[in-house]
Amino acid sequence: MTTLTTYPLRLPKSIKAAAEKLSKADGTSLNQFVATAVAEKIAVMQTTAFFEERASRARARAARGEPSALLAMLSRPGGEPPREGDELPEDYKPLADSPTPVSRRIAAKPTAAPRRAAKKKP
Repeated sequence: MTTLTTYPLRLPKSIKAAAEKLSKADGTSLNQFVATAVAEKIAVMQTTAFFEERASRARARAARGEPSALLAMLSRPGGEPPREGDELPEDYKPLADSPTPVSRRIAAKPTAAPRRAAKKKP
């Protein structure tokens, strides 16, 4: 059984009102809503720390000249051939061989029509 503790929480009125509205829409109590929100934040922070630690270890291995575990796994011999429909297209070119880097292609895509300046009233 989970041991519960209490904690007096001070919230700005606007945040409390928004949390009450969302908890009501969610069908939960404000207390349960806040407890769930704190649990979600903890999970996000722990997950971030996990991946940062893994990335740090991978960078350290790369700095020592050790191969990436992912590349080692992908380049290992054997395995099954691609299933029907999973094959690469005949005209496939890896992104590394592309004349325009992906970051430039993404940046070049128009995301929205430019906003027009509002006309000033005389």
